[in-house]
Amino acid sequence: MRIISAIAASSALAFAAPALAQAAAPAAPAAPAAPVVAISPGMQVFDSAGASVGTITTLKGDTVAIKTDKYETFVPKASFTTSGGKLTFVMTQAQLNAEIEKSKAASQAALVAGATVKDMDGVEIGKIDSVTDAGVVIALPSGQKIQVASSGVRGNKDGTVTAGVHAAQLPKGPAKPATSAKPKK
Repeated sequence: MRIISAIAASSALAFAAPALAQAAAPAAPAAPAAPVVAISPGMQVFDSAGASVGTITTLKGDTVAIKTDKYETFVPKASFTTSGGKLTFVMTQAQLNAEIEKSKAASQAALVAGATVKDMDGVEIGKIDSVTDAGVVIALPSGQKIQVASSGVRGNKDGTVTAGVHAAQLPKGPAKPATSAKPKK
């Protein structure tokens, strides 16, 4: 069985972020939000009542990583407004934590034998063969099996699983049997 190494912690956060951002992203407000200027790491985030939600840790494209008292997750930049000179988020800390927990539970529920596995580009790469403490064993169409670390997979709302790999990185064709060297005569 070929083993794909565990993805680095920063890559795992970036990989897991879209699933959490989808679950944590609030509905668009009815009225247009005031534009947010200069969101930067270290900024404190507050809810509409002025209570702390968390701290901005990272900016990545149109998403922002926010660290609450329990979790760190990415949410869309559009989820923030400025009010009274403060960066405001539309959820309380408890609401955001609850959404993250729901997303994690849904993700774990999708990690079952037989689930379809797609790569980071949405290309189907195989089916889950088994789930172990170390990760997920994926059966490829070639018959080969690979293991992806738990930090490198996430379940999706539609019951599929996304692995933090690209199809081009996976072995092609059937597994080659080991050959032994024959002594020269």
